[in-house]
Amino acid sequence: MPRAVVRAAYHRVLRHYRSHRTGPTSTLVHDPHPYVRALGLVAVVLLGAWLGLLIVGSVRAPVGPMDTSMTLRPSLSGGTKINVSPLGALELDSHTAPIRLDVDVDQLDPVRAHALVEHPERITGLQEEITQDVADGTRELALRSCVAVVAGATALGLAVYRRPRRALAAGGLALALLAASGASAFATWNPKSVLEPRFSGLLTSAPSVVGNARSIVSEFDVYQKELALLVTNVTKLYDATSTLPTYQPDPGTMRVLHVSDIHLNPAAWEIIRSLVEQYRIDVIIDSGDTMDHGSAAENGFLDPISDLGAPYVWVRGNHDSQVTQRYLQRLKNVHVLDKGRAVTVAGLRVAGTGDPQFTPDRSVVAAGDDAELAAGAELAASLREQRRAGTPVDIAVAHNPVAARQTDGEVPLVLAGHVHRRETEVLPGGTRIKIEGSTGGGGLRAVQNDKPEKVRASVLYLDRDTRHLQAWDEITLGGLGLTTAEVSRHLPDDNQPGAPSPSPPPTPSAARSP
Repeated sequence: MPRAVVRAAYHRVLRHYRSHRTGPTSTLVHDPHPYVRALGLVAVVLLGAWLGLLIVGSVRAPVGPMDTSMTLRPSLSGGTKINVSPLGALELDSHTAPIRLDVDVDQLDPVRAHALVEHPERITGLQEEITQDVADGTRELALRSCVAVVAGATALGLAVYRRPRRALAAGGLALALLAASGASAFATWNPKSVLEPRFSGLLTSAPSVVGNARSIVSEFDVYQKELALLVTNVTKLYDATSTLPTYQPDPGTMRVLHVSDIHLNPAAWEIIRSLVEQYRIDVIIDSGDTMDHGSAAENGFLDPISDLGAPYVWVRGNHDSQVTQRYLQRLKNVHVLDKGRAVTVAGLRVAGTGDPQFTPDRSVVAAGDDAELAAGAELAASLREQRRAGTPVDIAVAHNPVAARQTDGEVPLVLAGHVHRRETEVLPGGTRIKIEGSTGGGGLRAVQNDKPEKVRASVLYLDRDTRHLQAWDEITLGGLGLTTAEVSRHLPDDNQPGAPSPSPPPTPSAARSP
């Protein structure tokens, strides 16, 4: 058969095959839709990158006297988490990106730690050493993470597609995503986040890990000093005796514990006693509702107040009766405030008023906001009188926030409770109002709820000379007084690094009188 005829027949068959392969009635499998292919590639990239980070994307790096492990993890919110096992964890809002930096404190190097203990002057140079250690560890982590995500995405792409070109495309896309995440983290990097950490873990560890409020502000030098302070605190926690150190507060800082709405929960006294001991509290301020029905039969519940280890300032809540108030007035170490009365306790001038309403149960009809407004006006008038007398008040206290808000412009800080949730606000006249949640976890009635209410209290740090609010720690315990805690550090805007110094008090502290 002539070669030309064979060639022509071959081409006819080939054209027939192609037309049937691509025709509308073809039974062969079509290629996936482009969108489906793209989504599949993205899924392969993300899963492969995550597996790569999980397997090989971590580095061990010495940071000062500690050995740490640094790891990048996928995250919706970013930030940095420092795990200090077994004490708990610190979380910092250091950056916003789809990756989180995890730092695990594995162990304390005994040789390096012992050198710091014997030569405390080396702590001064510890700042630069730690900064360099972190920089070295971060660079190594970035390099290893790049290798990890590219290797993971490429390997998974090769296993899924069995095409080297697709596998390399997956690896390249993974590298691009990591680079974009790194750029986002760099652009949103907030070195001041170490000023406001959130601690979760053992309650007894919180003061030492979170640190001292005065040091965190006055000794702040952008990032290096705070990182050194954090590492120094952790070093103390890993002492050779494996026991927690005694918390040494700054002598220039006054510490006030704000509690509220205990509602007859006996567990609250042990929690308060523990906080007084751990934070070296100078004054406890209770903004009311210590009782549940205000009956004389409940008065014995108040007896532990005298032995809490710090002076106790109290105002009446709407669940506290005049019977409750008279009983507390007879207890030692207790200062009852009502109708704007002011006292000086541990150098702090406090004025307060009791709640004008007594509503121990639902059978009593509440008088409404008018009564609260009148009580708040009476407290504000007392604050003005105190200022004219040369004894200005540092903190005002009222149970109901409606009454507390009437003191705006008359006092730097006013405390309240009643609503069983935390709120902090600077009022138009410049007064900061701080509303505390329930330190009794809603009281014994909370056991009737589906979930127990959490126990809340706050530690306020004030300058001992100016009474200016430096910072505050919000402490949240599991419902009904569990032993783990979350501690969140907050700074007022005028106490952020770089902010102008607060104005001096109207009169010197020596002029204050009880």
